[in-house]
Amino acid sequence: MLNEITKSELFHRYYKQWITVYKQGAIREVTMSKYLMTLKWLEVLVPELTLSELTRITYQQLLNDYALEHERQTTMDFHHQLKGAILDAVDEGFIDRDPTRKAIIKGKAPREKKTKYLNQFELHALLTKLKLGTEINWDWLILLIAKTGIRFSEALALTPNDFDFSHQMLSISKTWDYKGNGGFLPTKNKSSIRKIQIDWQTVIRFSELTKDLPNETPLFVGDKKVYNSTVNNVITRRCKEANVPIISIHGLRHTHASLLLFAGVSIASVARRLGHSSMTTTQKTYIHIIRELENQDVDLVMRLLSGLS
Repeated sequence: MLNEITKSELFHRYYKQWITVYKQGAIREVTMSKYLMTLKWLEVLVPELTLSELTRITYQQLLNDYALEHERQTTMDFHHQLKGAILDAVDEGFIDRDPTRKAIIKGKAPREKKTKYLNQFELHALLTKLKLGTEINWDWLILLIAKTGIRFSEALALTPNDFDFSHQMLSISKTWDYKGNGGFLPTKNKSSIRKIQIDWQTVIRFSELTKDLPNETPLFVGDKKVYNSTVNNVITRRCKEANVPIISIHGLRHTHASLLLFAGVSIASVARRLGHSSMTTTQKTYIHIIRELENQDVDLVMRLLSGLS
């Protein structure tokens, strides 16, 4: 049952009702969990704040208090998750003016960034340390993500049926709910449903690995719950053995994309292979690489022009 909202309603109670009405069932569970975490912070930071007391000053103080324990980008996300609810409260007349206007986003100094991807030589060194036996294990998953750039949840959902060995194609049409109770889930977006070309070495290896396995059963998921930390621990050990920077399993996806871009593959092709909803996502994610490539292009153009007479 919905509670009747008035100006004297506690802000965190209003926010709880708002996310129930507008977000529950409309967004992915992983996104919903972020809104619920924001709700918990409201209950901690402003347990007695009412809608009528929500002014620019009280809202700014809320952001400041949150920023004491979080980096600027995390504070920005917190602000965005609150703003939609607050603007609706303004529209309904529960708050007189928009308190989020001209909000200043602060935050702790960013932690030292971990290495996001490996170069070609580092990746080769890592792959030589994988323990690739005759049965499926986490090392095989590491190899497959390095070769395809698919997401961890997409890799977990793969079954033998998803491999088309005769055409050297891998179909991505679902994900695995490893953050929840397990089971198949839809892909992140429509663009994530795709077919990825795989090399002949991968074809030979996985055709042998999967030949006697049930067609509809996930390759990498057994009876126990899967955690990405388990796979990250494996890749950490392999990185140490290879004497290369330690990356996460998601860092393999970045590595795959980076190698394609440095090899001259177009942004459009990389976006399709990664399952990005648009090239803009790819450009934002790999802007540092794209800028480096643009600098190389300038050098190439100058050498070409200087050769003309």
